[in-house]
Amino acid sequence: MTRAEQLAEMTARHRDLIYETADAIWKHPETGYREWKTTAYLEAQFEKLGYRLVKAGNIPGFYTDLDTGKPGPKIAILGELDSLIVKNHPDADPETAAVHACGHNAQCAILTGVAAALKEPGALDGMCGSIRLIAVPAEELIELGYREELRKQGIIRYYGGKVEFIYRGYLDGVDMAMMIHAGKLEPGKALNVNRGCNGCVTKNITFKGVSAHAGGAPQNGRNALYAATCGLNAVNALRETFTDDDHIRFHPIITEGGLAVNAIPETAKVESYVRGASYESIYKYNKKVNLALAGAAASIGCGLELDDRPGYFPLNNDRNLADVVMKAMEAVAGPDSVTDDGSWGTGCTDMGDVSSIMPAVHPHAGGSVGTGHGCDYYIEDKELACLRPAQCLVVAADMLLSDGGKLARKVIAEAKPYFKSKEEYLAAIDKLYMHKEAVVYNEDGTVTLDYCK
Repeated sequence: MTRAEQLAEMTARHRDLIYETADAIWKHPETGYREWKTTAYLEAQFEKLGYRLVKAGNIPGFYTDLDTGKPGPKIAILGELDSLIVKNHPDADPETAAVHACGHNAQCAILTGVAAALKEPGALDGMCGSIRLIAVPAEELIELGYREELRKQGIIRYYGGKVEFIYRGYLDGVDMAMMIHAGKLEPGKALNVNRGCNGCVTKNITFKGVSAHAGGAPQNGRNALYAATCGLNAVNALRETFTDDDHIRFHPIITEGGLAVNAIPETAKVESYVRGASYESIYKYNKKVNLALAGAAASIGCGLELDDRPGYFPLNNDRNLADVVMKAMEAVAGPDSVTDDGSWGTGCTDMGDVSSIMPAVHPHAGGSVGTGHGCDYYIEDKELACLRPAQCLVVAADMLLSDGGKLARKVIAEAKPYFKSKEEYLAAIDKLYMHKEAVVYNEDGTVTLDYCK
């Protein structure tokens, strides 16, 4: 029996625990920075396995280190805790509408399976260095208003869980990171790796008007909802100027558009992102979007408050680390079970932020059905979505840390992350912070648009 087969068997011994975890987390979905029940469940499982946890404390999540007793690189393996909100999903929580319609319950199961397998006698034989297992909150970038309140209270600094964990130092000393996300692959395939995916800046946009009686004296009002719709149409008119390779996306929702039908709306609130394939493109096109919004507000005499916050950095999968994970999955699931399609995704993940400071990889496994983030999404095959990924990550860790960490050292030596340090990264994303009254009405009757730093 090969070493990979031994480790896969060690992991498979915990099949029941893995599947039970996936089911338990599915039944109790919680959105970002609210995952207290999810965290408590995983903490209990990890502590039963003998792990000592470093808990985030005032937010959900934790990490734990497993040391081989020999000096060497440190690898992080991550799993995400949070759910989405999909009100019409049959399994959505009746009170919160939360549901794991992106498969993060599978990630919790994968992380638990890895933790259990690495406690098996002989699992660490031949490895050097250490492995950090991280249960991280708040990957889905939703409920921006709630997260802004947490930021104002000083509970968090960043909206994304991995970004917050980086800021708190929970990835300090880590040399590389990997995780596997549940997905929907073609039959017979267990893993797909692409080049990466977009990053984004998040936007809370408030159009400010003047209320008046909608029937009796609308001429005395300035309609904030009209300003918002004009602004969104103005951005739509920009779309043909978006360069294809930059993969720009702008997809707003109106969260407030008036409180009574017989009153001119004095406030309209919009949430959105500007997504792009590079930090530079996000910064560039976000200014164009802000100008369109400000110009539209000014055109009908309304004000505009812009609150931009760092979202996620673009994900760039490390090629060497991707090759290791692909070989590990082939060792587990057999030849021809892996695809490398070379595509670029236009969604976002805060694993991109991790990839900006160290080699990282974020592939997708099979086992899901339905539309991701949709009302028909389920984990149909737990072997593909949970067990195989856990086996893959255990085998990949062994490949990287065996033979004195030779393969891990090659990954580190040849990696070219965007930033040289955590500090450089945090300084760069902090430049995306902006709070502006973007339309200024001057005493001389002129209007100034102040929409960017």
